[in-house]
Amino acid sequence: MNSNDLYQNSRRAVGISGGRALCPTARKVGYKMEMKRLTEHIYYYPHQPETDRPMLAYVKGEKIALVGGPAIVHTGAADALAKMIREGYIDVLFAGNALATHDIESNLFGTSLGMDVKTGTLITGGHKHHIYAISEIMRAGSIKNAVDQGVVTGGIMYECVKKGIPFVLAGSIRDDGPLPDTITDVVVAQDTMRRHIHDIGMVVMVGTLLHSIAVGNCLPSYVKTVCVDINPASVTKLMDRGTTQAIGVVSDAGTFLPLLAKQLEEQKKC
Repeated sequence: MNSNDLYQNSRRAVGISGGRALCPTARKVGYKMEMKRLTEHIYYYPHQPETDRPMLAYVKGEKIALVGGPAIVHTGAADALAKMIREGYIDVLFAGNALATHDIESNLFGTSLGMDVKTGTLITGGHKHHIYAISEIMRAGSIKNAVDQGVVTGGIMYECVKKGIPFVLAGSIRDDGPLPDTITDVVVAQDTMRRHIHDIGMVVMVGTLLHSIAVGNCLPSYVKTVCVDINPASVTKLMDRGTTQAIGVVSDAGTFLPLLAKQLEEQKKC
């Protein structure tokens, strides 16, 4: 709830004494708050807690949200995320203009910010590809229209459209374009995120400090949160947003998401 939602005769807590919210769910479930330091070596165990939790939430019928940054595309993890969306593990996607732009660029040109996603080499003239990608979506009118018209044929945003998964693209002043679907009014973007947050049971935040903090500020304290970033300081900030159910993973998105997708697939067979 923000100040723009106040109206006459509405009741709000005021003052400087503060209040305390008790979370019985946290005491009952008792998830351990810890940070997995995986910067130098990535250790993979068949039953890692951070890969078990999304499957547990899925089995329990809880809605799962993913907050993602463009690093998902840059590191080659877009296919893994697209597969999880296609398989029904993700119920809502929160991101910015960049994730959608580079995901679409990757589908149209095979590059992310001009770099070949498969080989990691720079492509001549590739620095213009994301602008071309934005132009194609503008020409179609929206991401959904581009998918329906066959312009976009795969990727994260494609799977969201095909699966009917809602996505909220919150813009910022640094965005190129932006895409027609990007919400440039931050208050409207925040209100839109809130409409999808109230019944979420778990949030996985990967590779975006800005949007992860934005979503984290709106989350109830009982929502289970997995924070993934290559920067340990970013993980610390995300874990310290007031949630009582946070797991921190210092890891590259290109390592974490494919392992998560693989583990989910293996657990689904059991």
